[in-house]
Amino acid sequence: MNHSNAKLNAYARRFGKVFEYIDAHLDDDLSVESLSRVANFSRFHFHRQFSAYTGISVFKYVQLMRLQRAARRLVQQPDERIMDIALDARFESPEAFARAFKRAFGQTPSDFRLNPGQQARFTLPHFARSHDMNISIVNFPETRIAALEHLGPPARLDETVQAFIGWRKETGLSPVQSSRTFGIPYNNPDTTPPEDFRFDVCGEIASPVPENARGVCSKVIPAGRCAVVRHFGSPDNIGETIYPIYSDWLPRSGEELRDFPLFFHYLSVYPETPDDKWQTDIYVPLK
Repeated sequence: MNHSNAKLNAYARRFGKVFEYIDAHLDDDLSVESLSRVANFSRFHFHRQFSAYTGISVFKYVQLMRLQRAARRLVQQPDERIMDIALDARFESPEAFARAFKRAFGQTPSDFRLNPGQQARFTLPHFARSHDMNISIVNFPETRIAALEHLGPPARLDETVQAFIGWRKETGLSPVQSSRTFGIPYNNPDTTPPEDFRFDVCGEIASPVPENARGVCSKVIPAGRCAVVRHFGSPDNIGETIYPIYSDWLPRSGEELRDFPLFFHYLSVYPETPDDKWQTDIYVPLK
């Protein structure tokens, strides 16, 4: 076994422990914090690593495993009430259970009990993997930034971007022609409830940001080692470049993530550059 495969297998074993733990504790409160300890990953990064490895969120995976157990009970315990099975699967009502069950199995629980056929085996989604990523490791210097914090649906992020552009033009403190533009996602929009999505729209600065009506504040991107890879095309599709970093490169690299979010350096100017011509450097902080 070569060194790369050994690292990948060690990574897979850590997630294997998580899957085994979930199977053995379906009646417990399977929080991200508790599962990150099982995997021996930082809680800060665990959810994104889990999503990249399985293709779905921790919550969705746990729900699927509980539904799979519920399906077995429907067949093996025909006298048990569907309501009790639904509550044991951690659903608030039989109706919510029935909707989720039908999405997973294509049948309502009552229909499945009468005609289970071949019980489904869940196939986890996966993202296209690339072995040709041009990833380099750099020492990123401490960088002072002006940041406008976005909280809410990703679909409304452009409103925050426009507000930040307005602040830049009004103050001249982070001129787009001579100052780098960054974005810092604090969670994964693919697996985070829209109302909880956090993202900082940022521009490089030379001096602290004075108090202002738009809510722009001073922050710092800390110095440190980072893996960096370039994404070509619309930032809307940047997940296509991010996921292989976590699912392919990181397990093989032997690197460990640092407790700071990944961040984007936008190399193109909005809105002058067409989406399909955009270039964005993705920085993943490493220990």
